[in-house]
Amino acid sequence: MISLWAIRWKILYIFVSYAMLMTGEIRVGTAFMFEGAPFIVQRMLGQKSGRAGITVKLRVKNIVTGGTQDLGLDAGEKFDEVDLVEKVVVLSYIDGDDYVFQDQENWEEVRLSKEDLGDNAGYLSPDDEYEVKITYYNDLPVGVKLPINVTRTITYCEPGVKGDTSGKSTKPATIDTGIEVKVPLFCNTDDRIVIDTRDGSFVERAK
Repeated sequence: MISLWAIRWKILYIFVSYAMLMTGEIRVGTAFMFEGAPFIVQRMLGQKSGRAGITVKLRVKNIVTGGTQDLGLDAGEKFDEVDLVEKVVVLSYIDGDDYVFQDQENWEEVRLSKEDLGDNAGYLSPDDEYEVKITYYNDLPVGVKLPINVTRTITYCEPGVKGDTSGKSTKPATIDTGIEVKVPLFCNTDDRIVIDTRDGSFVERAK
């Protein structure tokens, strides 16, 4: 028979596990506590392998002070996830370095800087029809959450290589938002492609 004390500890363990965030789960737009302060991830700077294991490098912004810094987090670390409120919006237009979104409930405009959006800015265009979510911390807009997959158009890349359909070899390609991504050799300028916004990787040609 399981004691009441054991049940309480099991419930506490489940709650703590649920509230914790592993380094491998962190993406652009993820908010977590670090050294007592709330941070939001702006850029994924890559990984570094060493004798001690894998270190994930991030550029983060302190949500309270607005300061940015680069962090190196061990792959096995755990962090408290920051609770953010989400609202559905659509990107209306870009004003210089500001991205102006429209709240789909009250139709109010919400501005976020390109710096606030981090790498996510590279997947957004006013011509998009899909909805995104602005994340709020204590009523302050701090970032956006995108669909996992978005469709973009290649505006320039070297001509495709006929017969290469494996997708293992890649080349740089500029997409319609102005950023550069890696695509398989068979891709061509004007191709519509699906990109994984979590890491910027090529998924497939758009159907």
